[in-house]
Amino acid sequence: MMLKIEGLHTHYGLSHVIQGIDLHADRGEIIGVFGRNGVGKTTLLKTIAGWVAPTQGQIVLDGVRLDGFSSDKICHLGVGIVPEDRRIFPGLTVAENLSIALLQVRGRGSQDERQAMERVYSRLPRLAERRKQYATTLSGGEQQMLAMARVMLGKPKLVLIDEPTEGLAPMIVDEIFAMIRDLRDQGASILLVEQNVHQALTLADRFCVVERGRIIVTGHGKSDADRERLFEAIAV
Repeated sequence: MMLKIEGLHTHYGLSHVIQGIDLHADRGEIIGVFGRNGVGKTTLLKTIAGWVAPTQGQIVLDGVRLDGFSSDKICHLGVGIVPEDRRIFPGLTVAENLSIALLQVRGRGSQDERQAMERVYSRLPRLAERRKQYATTLSGGEQQMLAMARVMLGKPKLVLIDEPTEGLAPMIVDEIFAMIRDLRDQGASILLVEQNVHQALTLADRFCVVERGRIIVTGHGKSDADRERLFEAIAV
């Protein structure tokens, strides 16, 4: 088991956002995290990544307990996050944004770093063509690709992805989902928060539905009966 979460609680001040979540993910498994807006999905990802401190519970990655660690240490231990706002560095070029990701992997030589960059550019020719451009000059879809590529360069064990396709053209959506498959094929476990539930289910091995900070439904992505329970749970 790559990720194990037990009895997780998170507060924002007096607001009790995550209210006792238990969740696990095996190596190379994609877990869809679904639910209506404001139910705690993003807070769950931020808590795992160390951006928000949990108030109770355990988060264990590959046998190492993460809760209580800083976000920097959690990143170096193998957790990558693609947040909803992408967090692209605006004053840096595409190449410079990607170079920062190389710092996440300690002990990698310069030749390995060059090869890793070339693999990304080969996989994403759009970014290769724009490597000298400032990241803010990219389209929204290209910025999302850059955010995903940055995580891929970090060789993560676990990737947390928050609403990666919102507002993007269908062609770009297909590319983003292909990159998620690439991450899985590299052995990463993935928690995917996505409003496009139908498309996310083409990737998800399992899923959970979050409501008011708790998981209310779990199931397998390819089970018709489980999918029916999913859509009943998220219906407005």
